[in-house]
Amino acid sequence: MTTVTTLAGDPPQAAPPSRRAFWLRVVLAGPLAFVCATLVMAGGALWLPKGAAQIDNLLLPILLFPAIWATLFFYACLAHSLRRAYLVIAAIGLSQLAMIGIHYFAR
Repeated sequence: MTTVTTLAGDPPQAAPPSRRAFWLRVVLAGPLAFVCATLVMAGGALWLPKGAAQIDNLLLPILLFPAIWATLFFYACLAHSLRRAYLVIAAIGLSQLAMIGIHYFAR
C-alpha cells in the first residue's frame, strides 16, 4: 500500500484507490454480491433442515436473504484485498452453484 506524505507530525494516509480498483469493487459489491446471495438463498433449501412443518428449509433462506446480501456487500466494500474478496465471493457462489447442479442434474 502506498502512502501519501503529509505535514510533519501528521500520520501517513493511504493513497486513494485507482479508478480501475474502484470500479472492480463496485462490480463486486453490486451485481456479483447480489448474484452470490441469490445462489446462497437457492442453495439454502438443500442444506438447511426441513423442520417440523417441512417448510423451514424454504422459508429461512428467503427471510435471511437481506442479511446474506448485506454481509457479502459490506465484505466486498470493506475488504483490504480486492483479490481475496473476489476469491471468497467466487468460492461461495461456485460452491452453491455446484451443490445446486449436483442436486438437480445427478439423479
